[in-house]
Amino acid sequence: MGTPVTIIGAGIVGICCALSLQARGMQVRLIDRGAPGQETSFGNAGVVSPWSIIPQAVPGIWKSIPGMLFDPSGPLSVRAGIWPKLVPWGLRFLASSGERTTRRTADAMEILCNPSIRLFRHHLEGTGHEDLLTDSCYVHAFRNAAKASLSDLGYVIRQEKGADLELVGSDALHRMEPALSRDFQAAIVIKGQARARAPGRMAQVLAEKVIAQGGEFVQANITALERTEEPGWVLRTSGVDISAQKIVLAAGVWSADLLMSAGISVPLLAERGYHVEFPHAAIELRNSVMDVDAKVVASSMEDGVRVAGTSEFAAIDAPPNPRKKKLLTRQARAMFPGLDGAGARFWMGRRPSFPDSLPALGEIRQAQGLFAAFGHSHYGLMMAPKTGELVADIIVGTKPNLDLSALDPQRF
Repeated sequence: MGTPVTIIGAGIVGICCALSLQARGMQVRLIDRGAPGQETSFGNAGVVSPWSIIPQAVPGIWKSIPGMLFDPSGPLSVRAGIWPKLVPWGLRFLASSGERTTRRTADAMEILCNPSIRLFRHHLEGTGHEDLLTDSCYVHAFRNAAKASLSDLGYVIRQEKGADLELVGSDALHRMEPALSRDFQAAIVIKGQARARAPGRMAQVLAEKVIAQGGEFVQANITALERTEEPGWVLRTSGVDISAQKIVLAAGVWSADLLMSAGISVPLLAERGYHVEFPHAAIELRNSVMDVDAKVVASSMEDGVRVAGTSEFAAIDAPPNPRKKKLLTRQARAMFPGLDGAGARFWMGRRPSFPDSLPALGEIRQAQGLFAAFGHSHYGLMMAPKTGELVADIIVGTKPNLDLSALDPQRF
C-alpha cells in the first residue's frame, strides 16, 4: 500500500481523517502521546448537531464580554498570563462579529457540520457499537420567555438553511424534559440532531476500527517537526524519531507549537472547557439541553448526566481551576432540582480556537506534504467526520467541489 499517511493526533478529528483515508485505499499511521480519543474529544457535551453553524463572534457580542469577564459565575474567564496573546486574538475575534462575516462563517461551518450524523453513522457501521449515537433534539432553554425569539440572527440563519426549529412554552418544555427546573419558561427546540452517549468511548471504538482495517497506532510524544533535504519530514519525539512523507496535523491546540517548530505561526489559543459528570444523577434527559443564560449544556451519558461548558483562556499547561467544579455543580443543580450529586467527576479539556471559529483545513503551502486539520473550537465533534472526508480528498488529489477558502490554514 506504500508509505502511510502519518496523522499527528488521535482525537476524533485525527481518527475520522484516518477512516476517510482508509476508505480511499491509503495506509495510515496515527500518533498520539496518549490513548486515542481521551484528550479534548473525551469531555464534550456529546452534541452532534448539523445546525451548530453559528460562530462565537456574532453581532453585538462586544457588549456582553465585559459583563461575562467580571461575573465570577459567568461563562468566560481569563488567566492573567495569557493576556498578551489574547489581546490580538480578541481584536480579530471582534473583527469577525459583523453580520456579513457571521453569515459567511456560517456558510463554511455548514459545510463541515451538516453531514455529521450521516457520516458518524457510516463510520460506526460494523463496529457493534452503533448505539453510541442516538437521535436527539437540542433544547435551548430560557428562564425569561421573552428572550426566546426565532427572530434572533442565529436562529434566522439556521432556518434559512433548512433547520426545523420550534419555539415552545413552559408546559411543552417540561413535557419534553420533566427533570428540568420550572424556572425555565420557554425553549427553542432544534430538531434533527443526535448525541454521543459516550464521546470518549465512541472515539476509542472508531480508533479500534482504524487498527482493525490495517492502520497503525504509535504512542509517542512529538516535540518538533523538521523538514528533510528530500521532500519529507522527521518527527522529533522524546524517544525514537519518526520519518514521514505526508502528515496530517490534527493535534488540536498542540498543533500551534508543532507548527512553530517548523517556522509557521498561527493565532490558535487554548480555550479550556470543563465538565462535571454525575454518575448517580437519579434523572434522565431525553435530549441535550443548554441553559442559555449560563451557557452550559447537559446530556445523559452512559456513565451519568454530564454538564459541560465555560470558556477559560489560559496557557495549555495551566492547572485546572477547581472553582469551575463548584460553579458547574451549582449550575447543574439550578437546572435539575432532582439531581443527585454524589460521586461527581470533574474534567478539563482544551479547545483549539481560532478567532473566527473555523478550523485550518488543507495543505500548508510553504510546507509541502503537511496538511492542517485542527482548530475546531467548540465544534470538533460535529465537524470531525466531514473534516476527515475533505482532508482525505485533498491528499489523494480529488478536488472538492466546494469553496474552502474560509478554512485556508494561511488565511490569517
